[in-house]
Amino acid sequence: MKKKEILGKIAVWLLNFVSKTWRYKFTGTLPTSPSIIIFWHESLLASWKFLSKFKPIAVVSPSKDGELLTKLLAKWDYKFIRGSSDKQSKQVMQDIQEMAKENIVTITPDGPRGPKRKLKAGAVVAAYRSQVPMQFATISCKYMFIFKKSWDNFQIPLPFSKIFINLSSPISINANSERTDIDYIIQNIESKMQ
Repeated sequence: MKKKEILGKIAVWLLNFVSKTWRYKFTGTLPTSPSIIIFWHESLLASWKFLSKFKPIAVVSPSKDGELLTKLLAKWDYKFIRGSSDKQSKQVMQDIQEMAKENIVTITPDGPRGPKRKLKAGAVVAAYRSQVPMQFATISCKYMFIFKKSWDNFQIPLPFSKIFINLSSPISINANSERTDIDYIIQNIESKMQ
C-alpha cells in the first residue's frame, strides 16, 4: 500500500472520529425528500455530517480530494454523484435532476474551485427543472481549523465544537419561471447565504 493511501485512510478515520464529537444547534426547517440542499464549499464537512441522518446524495468532485471525501461519506451512509461544473457537467446535471426527484441531493454551489461564496446557477437550475424545492444552509462554528491557503478557506470543526446550522424554508421555483426570474433567485439566495 502506498504512503498516500495509508495517509488517506488515517485522515478519513480521524475525520470520522472527530465528527462524532461535534454538537449541533439547529434552527430553521428540517429537510424533506425530495429536495436540493446547498451550502458553501468551506463548510461541507459540518453540513454533510449534520445532513447524514437524512441519507442524502452528495455531489462530489472527481478529483483526488473528492475520492478521499467519498470514503468519508460512505461511512456516513451517503450515496454520491461524481462530477462537477468543470468536468462531466452535462451528465452531472442530468444525474442531479433525476436523483432529486426522489431524494435529498446536497450541492456546494461555489465548488469545486470557486470563486468563494459565489452561487453558480447549477443547483437552482436543477431544482427548477426537477420541480423540487431547495433549501440553503448557513453554518457557523467558533472553534475550527481553517486552511487559509485553500481557495475557500476550508474549515474543519475541532473536537467537541458546537456547530450552529440554519436551514432556510423550502424555496419552490415556478415551472413558468423565465431566465430573469432564475437570475433573481440566484442573486437573492447568494446574498442571504453570506
